[in-house]
This record gives sequence, structure tokens and C-alpha cells, in this order.
Amino acid sequence: MEKIKITFLGTGTSQGVPVIGCDCSVCSSSDSRDNRLRSSILIQTKGQTICIDTGPDFRQQMLNANVMSLDAVVYTHEHKDHTAGMDDVRSFNFKQKKPMDLYVNTNVEASLKKEFSYAFKENPYPGVPRLELHQIHNSPFTVHGVEFNPIQLMHYKLPVFGYRIGDFAYCTDVNYIAPKEKEKLKNLDVLILTALRKEKHISHYCLEEALELIKELNPKRAFLTHISHYMGLHEDVSKELPNNVFLAFDGLTIETY
Repeated sequence: MEKIKITFLGTGTSQGVPVIGCDCSVCSSSDSRDNRLRSSILIQTKGQTICIDTGPDFRQQMLNANVMSLDAVVYTHEHKDHTAGMDDVRSFNFKQKKPMDLYVNTNVEASLKKEFSYAFKENPYPGVPRLELHQIHNSPFTVHGVEFNPIQLMHYKLPVFGYRIGDFAYCTDVNYIAPKEKEKLKNLDVLILTALRKEKHISHYCLEEALELIKELNPKRAFLTHISHYMGLHEDVSKELPNNVFLAFDGLTIETY
């Protein structure tokens, strides 16, 4: 089996942490683990470098992680905190001298074509992103030899995708998973899962709900992401978690198969 290296590019919710104008203990924290860019991960395996989502912090995330080449972007859903930085794939276009492969469902495709219409014109302005769109559905697909198995998640009323690659799965922006989709999440080494805050939320698992699902699925390790300032300080919350569950933080790297 091929080793998979996962880098947490961002672990924050849609506003990031610190939140503009907030002086709470988390937003004022001097612990770098409490500073969270918008949620995204980088996957490196089989000689490929693949990003899941391009939120508003995409440029800074690529610089922070010193990403020198990028083979593809796979999207979970169309919300702006997961798509707004797409334009910055241009840098890789220029360096790699080829279009960027984007893997999208129909909702994401429609959103990108609306928000970045200039990139999809018949005679585009020089220097716009060069893109190759690949339609995905709820069935396995490959990205340059790396197999992705989608998991249909519900983000309140919006269907979004999580993904399983090998014995690793990434499920962000979710508050419900149907039983048949949960079957795809059995026998995992690593599960990355949304846990927005301690209080219940309309479209994300809260901490208690995330821990209940982790106990049900029983991965060897679980990492919580898409975290808001309402969760509390990283150091304090970490002490409350089971031994196999961890609060992710920006820049954290893990390996699995």
C-alpha cells in the first residue's frame, strides 16, 4: 500500500480564527494552534499532490506549506469558504505550463462558472486561470492514479462530498450521514471530521455529536477540523478528548495508508 501524507492547510470555520473584531480568549490566544485558516487539506501520495478545496486562504496556505507543484483540486461543495481562492491556481498554471484539473460535482461547477466567469469565457482575458473540469458523482473516481471514494454527506439541506482514500477519510461540513454512506467509513486508520463547537449547530456536528460518530465508526485515529472560536482553547479542549481523538491545527502533518 502507498503511504499517504496529509497536511492540514486550514482547520477553521468559515470566518477563520481569530474572527474579525473578536477579543475572546481564543481569538486573543498566543498559542499558534488557536489560529485557524479556512478548512482545507493537502494529500501527497503516489507522487501526486492534491488539494481538497480552495478557500479564501488558498494562496497563503500554499505558501505556508511550501507547495511547489499541485496536480489537482478536489472539491467538497460550493460554499465560498471552500472555493473562493480558486483563482490562485494561476500560479501553478504559469509554473507547470498546463491547466489545473478540478474535480467538481454539478453544484460546484455551476458556482465556479458564476463566481469566476472570466475564466470560462470562449476568448478569455490573458492570464486567467486555465482549468480542466472533471465531473464527479457518488461513485469512485481516480485523480492521476489516486482513487477517491466519495461519501455523500448532508450539510443541513445541502448534499456535499466527503472522500475516502485508502484507509483515510475526510468529512467536513456535515451534520448527517445516511447509514449506507457510513458503511464507506468502516475500518479506517484515520478519520478527519467536522466538530464546529460544543453547542449544537444547524449544519455541522458539534463536539459531542462528532465524538459519538467517532465511537460508532471506531477509526484508529480521528482528527477534528472546521473548528470555530466557540470550541475553546486548543490546549484545554485537547485534554477533554478520548486518547485516539485529536484537535487538528494548521500545519499539522500525519501519515497513513
